Amino acid sequence: GKSESSCRFACLLPAGRQESHPEHMGKFMENKYLHEVAITAIIVKDGKYLITRRSPNKKRFPSMWTVPGGKLETNDYINLPKDTTDYWYNVLEKVLRREVKEEVGLDITNIVYVTSLATVHGDGNPSLVISCLADYQSGEVRLKLDETDDFKWVTLEDAKEYPLIDGIYDELKMVEDLRKGTKTEWQRA
Repeated sequence: GKSESSCRFACLLPAGRQESHPEHMGKFMENKYLHEVAITAIIVKDGKYLITRRSPNKKRFPSMWTVPGGKLETNDYINLPKDTTDYWYNVLEKVLRREVKEEVGLDITNIVYVTSLATVHGDGNPSLVISCLADYQSGEVRLKLDETDDFKWVTLEDAKEYPLIDGIYDELKMVEDLRKGTKTEWQRA
């Protein structure tokens, strides 16, 4: 896949940090339909949610707490037979299952859409994230240490004690409500 620092219009700063300059954004974003696509799982087991701490070597959100997930790549479907004449189906679900298995060693089931979010990262890459709820199916947590270096199973109340990436707590609150039968759109909890 594409590295997180591959934007050719990003300007390098000391210690490998990057900064986007507005004059470059237009060049990079000429194709306004092109986004990184990521999908994340809020995994529920025994009424608790799995959160993980991103490795300190990550360029985006180092050492922050989040939920497992990853990016969609064309290799996730391009070599598979199409499900219909023109389309591959369940692409994001397959990516999410693979990413969760690789990142934390768990199998998940009952994947349900929760919300979506978008940003333009400091490296100039626009990103769309699809957040989902999934039930724990099987496995023991085994971390992929270059991705994450710690994990906890937390209640909604416990989650307040961790430095989560901004917005994740609100997603956990949405999932808590969804599990009680109340469907909402994202809002600050």
